[in-house]
Amino acid sequence: MRPSSWADRLLALSARFIGLAILTATFAAAVGSFFYNRAQEHDRVERLAMQVDARLRDHVAVLEGVRALYQSDSSASGPGIRAYLAALQPQVHAPGMEGVGIAAAMRAGTPAAVETKLRENYGRDIRVWPATDQPVGFVVVLVEPYTPRRDAALGFDMFSDPTRRDAMRRAWQTGEPAASGVVQLAQEKGLTVKQPGFLIYLPVYARAPGGANGATIVTANGARPVEAFVYAPFRIGDMMRAVLGPQLETLDGIEIYAGHGPSAPLVFRKGDIGWDPQEEMLRVADRQWTMRISSGRLLERLGRPFAILLFGIAVALLATQLHRVQRRRTEAAQALADEKARHAEDRELMIGEMAHRMKNAFARIGALARITLRESSSLDEFEAKFDGRMRALSDAKQMLVTGAVDTVELERIVHRELDLAGVSPDRLAAVTGPAVRLDDEGAQAMSLALHEFVTNSIKYGALSGRGELRVGWHREDGQVTLEWTESGLPDTPNVEQESFGTRFIRTMIERQLKGTWTRTADDHRLSIVIRWPDQPAPDQSPPVD
Repeated sequence: MRPSSWADRLLALSARFIGLAILTATFAAAVGSFFYNRAQEHDRVERLAMQVDARLRDHVAVLEGVRALYQSDSSASGPGIRAYLAALQPQVHAPGMEGVGIAAAMRAGTPAAVETKLRENYGRDIRVWPATDQPVGFVVVLVEPYTPRRDAALGFDMFSDPTRRDAMRRAWQTGEPAASGVVQLAQEKGLTVKQPGFLIYLPVYARAPGGANGATIVTANGARPVEAFVYAPFRIGDMMRAVLGPQLETLDGIEIYAGHGPSAPLVFRKGDIGWDPQEEMLRVADRQWTMRISSGRLLERLGRPFAILLFGIAVALLATQLHRVQRRRTEAAQALADEKARHAEDRELMIGEMAHRMKNAFARIGALARITLRESSSLDEFEAKFDGRMRALSDAKQMLVTGAVDTVELERIVHRELDLAGVSPDRLAAVTGPAVRLDDEGAQAMSLALHEFVTNSIKYGALSGRGELRVGWHREDGQVTLEWTESGLPDTPNVEQESFGTRFIRTMIERQLKGTWTRTADDHRLSIVIRWPDQPAPDQSPPVD
């Protein structure tokens, strides 16, 4: 068998091996993408659960602050708590709970003390309700911030309800926050649309035997005497919307269960739960709730890995059919086509710029003539100045076109353009900066840019005698920055639209200087900033005669 045949077989075998390797790597990438997307969803659900947990901890902190305030002086609890909540503004900084309340202790059949407290807090007679067979009660004597809806809870004996009573007993025994099961809040009475709710309780233990300031205290077996509970009611739907806000709209579906396991009641739902939801536990005081979320990212979970797999198969098949030389030829042909297209685009741009520059040249020559005429006291002086400036302009353009020098000082380009515009020597001396040398392409770009700035300024801006011009440049973080600022202009320039000349200058700066520029205008002021990489051209040794 000829050596070339062996080489062909070896090349084919290599192509197949490469294709198999690509296919294997692609399959691994697809699997990795699937599990990465799943991990991202899990992290997102964890963050949402942490948000809810953190907000509930904030609410408990508010309750603990109110408890401390109440314990300091229960006789002034109404005004003091109102002032504290007005300053704290939990409804603004941590929205979600339906105010903060005080449920004062009451022995069965002796409602006079709590009804007196209600009259002190709200200035009217409010009766205790409902009737109960419990030996003690805890009556709502304060709910703040006050709203007409929350008024329905005043006078309500919370200990009369078994669900609330169970949570209050746990808090009474432990001294820690305790959450009730799902209830209908008293302030829901009369509402057309009712939401499920729950409450969090904190006990206020008696500070002295018999109660301080005439407060009623009650006792239970194995527990410290208590004189009141500080509590917060929550409408679950409102709380979840307050905590998660716009994030709810990004979820495909979310469900909240008051507990864990199949028997836990569903208390909040939005959207639809998909085929593979993520589940997290929520800490609600001393209870655990369950949050299930579908992120609605089926396309990312399956579509992206599938697309990666298809792409890998296509690449593997291509690797078995194409030859390296053919690829190189294709790339070379494409590069040549791109280069030709770029040259054609540059040629078209330069043709348009030539016409634009001719128009600007006539305007500039006329402006120079007017400026020189204003400066000259005689015709001979005018002729000398005007002829010198025209020859300087011609020399500058000739240098840029022919590339007569390897590098040009930026200061020389700036001073030349401003000098041609009629800027006085004193003002030119103040225009300075660090030594920056530009190669042929960079000098062309900067000269054309400054030519455009000067021409426009002579026509409309500071160089027309209607404003102040400041030019300077500096080095910073490996870049050169040139700033052109015109202030005190009669009108604020319009920089929203770019002319043909402006687009040309932007192209020159981006391609030849490898830089960027920005234009801003406000309050009769124009600011142009050009930035390009600081790459000083190498010093050129003088020729040896």
